Amino acid sequence: MRWLFLCAVLVFLLCCFVFWDIASKGFGVVSLEFLLTSPRKGMTEGGIFPAIVGTIYVSLVTAVFVIPFGVATAIYLSEYARDTWVTRLIRAAIRNLAGVPSIIYGLFGVAIFVDGLGMGPSLLASGLTLGLLTLPYVVAAGEEALRHVPGSYREGALALGATHWQSIRTVVLPVATPGIVTGVLLGLSRAAGETAPILFTGVAFYLRYVPSSVWDEFMALPYHLFILATQHHAIHQVRPLAYGTALVLLGFVFSLNLMAFWVRKKYSVYGQQ
Repeated sequence: MRWLFLCAVLVFLLCCFVFWDIASKGFGVVSLEFLLTSPRKGMTEGGIFPAIVGTIYVSLVTAVFVIPFGVATAIYLSEYARDTWVTRLIRAAIRNLAGVPSIIYGLFGVAIFVDGLGMGPSLLASGLTLGLLTLPYVVAAGEEALRHVPGSYREGALALGATHWQSIRTVVLPVATPGIVTGVLLGLSRAAGETAPILFTGVAFYLRYVPSSVWDEFMALPYHLFILATQHHAIHQVRPLAYGTALVLLGFVFSLNLMAFWVRKKYSVYGQQ
């Protein structure tokens, strides 16, 4: 137990050190002008507004795709599917998909969405690719949340004359919603920080505008940071901008994680007992 505690403290201190290094070097760059203006002069000046908007848009597209499919799959596996070899195979496939490297999803997105379905490099193609990346997490979290609902809740609803679907919709889902929402938000926070899945599916190196439709290319914070940190022609000149972008991206991801923990804490039935 003591060694586990020491390991947890060590990891926490390392995370604090990384965050302090980024915050100390990027805080002086972050300002309203940095957040609300477009990049200028080859991204050596200006702000990251198109990248912020692009990240929010692609996260919304991801959420629109992954929430209905992920929750529906979780409901089927938890409430309807029988314990057969097919169901066990589906669950094993979902767990394995959660461990697939993100670059594989990016190549799959190019083959299916960009080329196969003719979407081209676009916000929609990137959002759907990130949706595939996030889907296993949402399904696993949703199924786990539904399984933690006591069976007596279902039996009580059925005893009062409710159908199976009515008991799920009116009794089971409201209780499981905090766990489902937590899984969705944590999955979206991971997707928002990914670079590989959007690398070939729609993200652009340098744009002065925000996307006006799902068929446009877009900028995103993780790819913008990748370019500033590794590929820019004036890499030392833009290093402060890279730290500022990293700090904004960390803030965005941390906000989603904090929202997930808040939802689970506030609306969890078992946390209040």
